[in-house]
Amino acid sequence: MSENDIIKGCVAGKREFQKKLYETFAGKMLYVCFRYCKNREEAEDVLQDGFIKVFKYIGTFKFEGSFEGWVRRIMVNTAIEHIRKKKQVHVFDDLENIIESPESELNITGKLNEKELLKMVHLLPDGYRTVFNMYVIEGYSHKEIAETLGIAEGTSKSQLSKSKEFLKTLLHKYLDIEVKHE
Repeated sequence: MSENDIIKGCVAGKREFQKKLYETFAGKMLYVCFRYCKNREEAEDVLQDGFIKVFKYIGTFKFEGSFEGWVRRIMVNTAIEHIRKKKQVHVFDDLENIIESPESELNITGKLNEKELLKMVHLLPDGYRTVFNMYVIEGYSHKEIAETLGIAEGTSKSQLSKSKEFLKTLLHKYLDIEVKHE
């Protein structure tokens, strides 16, 4: 059964195809949702809401580009909506006038596994975590993040910079390296 067959079966409302689509993508998409949520239970709720939207709007998929990418975008947007509803995104006022220091890159080559890094990302404050996930993991631009979250582009950049600094501090503690302030 090809991906196109599954999509067409879902458009036709056939349960067996919906089940196959869910089984194919649920694991990966739960991981996507978990990056935005505080715990597994919350991520599972977002996943379910996301799949409801996938099945509702699957007829709009144009068979252009990656279907998995299309599903992922729905999951990310559903997670962001969930955060907004809970009023957990605490972003700062417009910070465009603040001069930002150059962004430091996180270099953890081989020192952490994915699970350990995910735990550190979960320690970020909600606003930082949301911007970090959208920019670093999902590949959104600062303009797209600003539009999606209803914040200034400069605020998105500041949140990303602060999230990287926060993670850098956590990594230094984890790796037992003395943090040197420049």
